[in-house]
Amino acid sequence: MRDFRDIQAWHKAHALTLAVYRATELLPREEKYGLVSQMRRSAASVPTNIAEGCGRNSEAELARFMEISMGSACELEYQLLLSYELGYLLQADYQKLNLATIEVKKMLAPFIRRLRS
Repeated sequence: MRDFRDIQAWHKAHALTLAVYRATELLPREEKYGLVSQMRRSAASVPTNIAEGCGRNSEAELARFMEISMGSACELEYQLLLSYELGYLLQADYQKLNLATIEVKKMLAPFIRRLRS
């Protein structure tokens, strides 16, 4: 069992989640139960699954939860693009959040490969 707070990807994913929550406060009210909810769930799923995987008893289980985190990050990446193209996010906000999402994915990928090898 590992402490998720020792994993740098968790810290980046947690910061991304906080940023997504703040950014989605500005989206239209009619998106509260649609895109806002989806983006927040996707963002929170990334560090949540890292934390859950750290509580498991094997490297294989940890790798599986890291892969779920990666999937959630990919989902968020699309939702950010959709929000931007719908005009809900300013370009600067979109770029900042998208770069942070890509950074998390780049941190997860080698960690998953290492766990799977």
